[in-house]
Amino acid sequence: MSEDSADQPLPLVAHLTELRDRLLRAMLAILVVFICLFPFANEIYAFVSLPLRSLLPEGATMIATEVASPFLTPFKLTLVAAIFLAVPYVLYQVWSFIAPGMYRHEKRLAIPLLASSVLLFYAGAAFAYYVVFPLIFGFFTSVGPEDIAIMTDINSYLNFVLKLFFAFGIAFEIPIAAVIMIWAGITTPEDLVKKRPYIIVGCFIFGMLLTPPDIISQALLAIPMWILFEIGVFFGRFIQRRGQAAQGEE
Repeated sequence: MSEDSADQPLPLVAHLTELRDRLLRAMLAILVVFICLFPFANEIYAFVSLPLRSLLPEGATMIATEVASPFLTPFKLTLVAAIFLAVPYVLYQVWSFIAPGMYRHEKRLAIPLLASSVLLFYAGAAFAYYVVFPLIFGFFTSVGPEDIAIMTDINSYLNFVLKLFFAFGIAFEIPIAAVIMIWAGITTPEDLVKKRPYIIVGCFIFGMLLTPPDIISQALLAIPMWILFEIGVFFGRFIQRRGQAAQGEE
């Protein structure tokens, strides 16, 4: 194939076919990871529930209030874990689909942003598990009346922690969002600094909406969001200076 024909845009049908193939590859990757993880479904649930179980009073246990919960709850968690672990490959498929339509300088910036977004999402989930869960569950298990037995339903617990996992994972993407907006010219670091008070209030509102109704989990989400916003502004200034330098060279 000649260079001229290779540079010509693909017809719509070819784009749709490629999109279908990449979606199928992403789904197949999730299925393969799920099949590998499913034999360890109960162990995965035991790991995720450890922050609560380790704080339960002596003799207290988690319970299943529905007939199918002992099977469906670990099944659901394993599926979520498979998606979680397959995210890099899924994003690679997304990148492979959109990269041909990007300029070279856009690719140079997009690749680090894509890798950073994956790492930050994982970091947010890890922060929730290792920092937030022990504090939240330690508070919840210590403030109840003495004559009330703590026996958390396994499905209710899973829904609770998945919400926090994704809330913190998404919240940790703030630096990426700030850098993209500055890179695209939507805003500037100076404008973001001027709006800092409103952004801090927004962080606490966001934390209130995405976390359980307690001040501890709200603060544990809002404060890292504010710090990550400052990190995004810092790197946004760096991106802005590089862009101005590149324009000056032209």
